[in-house]
Amino acid sequence: MQLRKWLRTAGIALLAGGVAAGGLTACSSAPKPDAALRAFLDAWQANKIGSVKLLDRAGKDLAGDAAQTELTTIEGPLSARRPKIDIKGKPNVKDNDANALVEVKWPVSDAVTWTYTTTVRLKLRDDKWLPMFSPDTVHPDFATGAKLTLKTAKPERGGILDGAGQPIVKNGPVVTVGLVPQRIVDINVVVGALTSIFQQAGVTVDLSQIPARVKAAKPDAYVEVVTMRREQYDPVRNALRDLKGTEMREGVQPLAPTRTFARALLGQVGEVTKELMDKNPGKYQVGDKLGLTGLQAKYEDRLRGTFGVTVLNGEKVMFEQAPATGAAVKTTLDVKVQNAADAALVGESRRSALVVVRVSDGAVVAAANGPDGGQLNLAFTAQVPPGSTFKSVSALALLDNGSVTVDSPVNCPKTATAGGATFKNSNDSELGTVPFRTAFAKSCNTAFVGLAPKLGADGLANAGKSVGVGVPWDLGAEVYTGKVSQGGNETELAASSFGQGTTQVSPVVMAGAAAAIARGQWKQPQLVLDPAPANKAPDGPALKESSATALRTMMREVVTDGTATSLKGLPGAELFGKTGTAEFDNNPANTHSWFMGWKGDYAFAVFVEKGGGSGESAVPIAGKFFLNLGA
Repeated sequence: MQLRKWLRTAGIALLAGGVAAGGLTACSSAPKPDAALRAFLDAWQANKIGSVKLLDRAGKDLAGDAAQTELTTIEGPLSARRPKIDIKGKPNVKDNDANALVEVKWPVSDAVTWTYTTTVRLKLRDDKWLPMFSPDTVHPDFATGAKLTLKTAKPERGGILDGAGQPIVKNGPVVTVGLVPQRIVDINVVVGALTSIFQQAGVTVDLSQIPARVKAAKPDAYVEVVTMRREQYDPVRNALRDLKGTEMREGVQPLAPTRTFARALLGQVGEVTKELMDKNPGKYQVGDKLGLTGLQAKYEDRLRGTFGVTVLNGEKVMFEQAPATGAAVKTTLDVKVQNAADAALVGESRRSALVVVRVSDGAVVAAANGPDGGQLNLAFTAQVPPGSTFKSVSALALLDNGSVTVDSPVNCPKTATAGGATFKNSNDSELGTVPFRTAFAKSCNTAFVGLAPKLGADGLANAGKSVGVGVPWDLGAEVYTGKVSQGGNETELAASSFGQGTTQVSPVVMAGAAAAIARGQWKQPQLVLDPAPANKAPDGPALKESSATALRTMMREVVTDGTATSLKGLPGAELFGKTGTAEFDNNPANTHSWFMGWKGDYAFAVFVEKGGGSGESAVPIAGKFFLNLGA
């Protein structure tokens, strides 16, 4: 009895023990390494592996600061660019060891990524997976002492092409003139001498900030003053070299055919500025050349190309990608026409612009600015009143609505009033009652003041839109497309009828309007063909043929019998035009000078800031242009 009782009791105990043992085994299954692996990779990506508990390759504890120091040393210059690291498949686990294949995508430059795989090992200790870190964790070929270095190779810059697809801008020799502060005895003497030398070379340089820049620079720094074409530099070479404190550095830089060739439009390539480096951390290095203005700046990322990159561990090449030449930017410019336009502005000391648009297809074939090529591309971006050139738009509106014909009698008194304001003609002239065509050819302001009520509230704006003024369009370059006065009071309407009031335009707008009148339909002017502008405007509706024909007749008479008769003897195709003198600050003594029109297949607009009467400045420039062009 006692034996059976003991066996029965023992059996229950054993059964209970078996259940307990089974329950213990179920609760103590080993953890998976996935979470520890991901935490380590996240810390590596963030350059914070010192925050993760690590083991070395021998499985011993590794201090976080030591691991972080070793990683930073290995990565070298790449430490500033963090990799993206992804796990490839499931970690392989065997007993207390695990390893995982990971893919490292390292952006070694803005445009180049080095991609490779490496293995991360982990060890289970005290029921916790701990990553093991050593140089071969970063890359399988790394051992103790590994340290990455980086070499870059500059790409060839993409070209800016003309309408024929030929490079306008090509690499050419240049010389950069700079100053070394510790070699300068008297900065004022140096600036005075440089002013004289640059004037002799025909180079416009603002030297006003040079004393302050030299003072702020380190004694042995190189303070860049200007980069000159070799042909500009050579005649003044000795004078610059003899000036104490100067240092010249020769180089190669993208250059247009001449120093002034579409200068403000194409822009300049120069050394990267501190402002650009601060604005784009890591993108540029000291000494990089890039587009600073104009199309060179707008399309910098396209033209610049991709730098070649070589990643080395000592002498061993770990990764290499050759430089890729920048893509070209194709324009509609015509080298012959542009040269003729630039030459026409030579000698004009005031800010000025000459835009030429091909009538047949709307291509901008020249965009010249002055003086000396211009600092701003006023040809596209000026926002100024058009003056009497806008009478072409007013006349179109009046012809369209049937208020006048070319022979309708209109009154041209010495003065006219509207809304209490008094208006007068240039030189206080008066014509009396004359045909509308005569009032237009002689540019009678008071005749248009009298006709202004017939334009209605939106007649002028609608006529402006029909020839592209005030219509949004996209040249692929910065452009102001104009604003036409609309819905103003009686005084504003009268002023706007002859291009004053709140109406504003740019020269390219008026050249496009002239092309539209010549063509009989507005087509958006084109400049950049590739890459194609994103917001090119559709063609406008055809102009009313009777109105367009009448307006062409009157614009021809501006040249034969009106305010531009000095050009009626130009050889070749007939010249059509409209002159304009525009007040801009309520002071009759301050006026801009305008002339717009077309000759053959070339529509144009000439603008001279504070140029006075159009016959004194704008009209002669147009004459020089067509004589230069031989068309």
